Amino acid sequence: MEILQAESPSVGKLITSSECATPYTSVQRIADNFFNSAHLDAVALVEGREPIGLVTRPKLLFTLFKRFGFELYGRKPVITIADIEPLTIHEDERLDVAIDKALDRPAEDIYDEIIVVDDDGYYKGLISVKHMVIQQSNALANSMVQKEIAETRIEELENIEKIKSQFIANVTHELRSPVNAIIGLAELMKMSCEKGYIDQVKDRLTLIMSGATHLRAIITNILDLSKIEAGKMEIIYENFDLMRIVREVAETTKVLLGAKPVAVTVNSEMQSLQIVSDPVKIKQILTNLMGNAAKFTDRGKIMLSVAESDDKLNIRVTDTGIGIRKEDMERLFTAFSQVGDAATKRHEGTGLGLTITKNLLDMLGGDIALNSEFGQGTTFEVTLPIKNNNLNA
Repeated sequence: MEILQAESPSVGKLITSSECATPYTSVQRIADNFFNSAHLDAVALVEGREPIGLVTRPKLLFTLFKRFGFELYGRKPVITIADIEPLTIHEDERLDVAIDKALDRPAEDIYDEIIVVDDDGYYKGLISVKHMVIQQSNALANSMVQKEIAETRIEELENIEKIKSQFIANVTHELRSPVNAIIGLAELMKMSCEKGYIDQVKDRLTLIMSGATHLRAIITNILDLSKIEAGKMEIIYENFDLMRIVREVAETTKVLLGAKPVAVTVNSEMQSLQIVSDPVKIKQILTNLMGNAAKFTDRGKIMLSVAESDDKLNIRVTDTGIGIRKEDMERLFTAFSQVGDAATKRHEGTGLGLTITKNLLDMLGGDIALNSEFGQGTTFEVTLPIKNNNLNA
């Protein structure tokens, strides 16, 4: 598997022991080392810097505990009972290849410790087959996790591309509609002027201004999101009266509703509230939330509530509109997405307003929560710090 080969480390990085002795060290002395160290499993025999043999704990103990083992071998050089053709692997050998070599040995030659050497054939250390297998298992698990992460990321990117493509199609439609309306009205105005119908010019001028305002709002949302994603959106803190902005946004919402039988009310015990934040961003947040409520509320009421609690500002926008399904709530604040329920298809919009709102609140140190029941209405609750130490000089 290519992923495993790419991720498999070299054996030189996994050396577990550097134990060695000269080939002329006595068997008894090596045995004493094994007896005194329960974790010592093998000793390489090195002459100069080159490995020429290997003594493993099982072979040495088997030899010594045979009949007359100590008498026969105790004082002899350890090379006499050592494996003089041990498996030797280069330090740059890939782990999976090293394991294959270790397991391909004849059954009688299989033991745990493997000698590791450098380019000159000099002794570098020992590594156990058991340790190599554990490391390979970890690498396998790691590669599988990485593969799953990569596949998930690819799927996410594909979904984002689909959403962006749909978004571009939506924006194209959203831009084309007011532009076509403006061009058409301008042509009618020209005809009215030529015929001297001044009253028609006034009426159509109002419609042109409305279309231009809608067009500007779309473009502003797109530019704002671009600034936020590029990290170029600036926050300018100053002291201002929040309630003045609240009343302005409420009046604007009434205009957006037009002839809809929807009442807009401001619910607050305060006539004035001085806070330190960015008034432009606060107004944009309120406008987005109230505009969203106006878009999806055809009858009933929209209420903008403001309260102060523990140095925090609590703002609620409640409507009696079409509401939001539970499965749609998670992606409501995701860029380029818009709830696709049939009940919402007739409402225009790019689906950027709530995304921008969430990002602006994050920048201001605030938060937003959502509570909605499909077919009954929606409530957005915003919390913001009333004071902020970032007030500009």
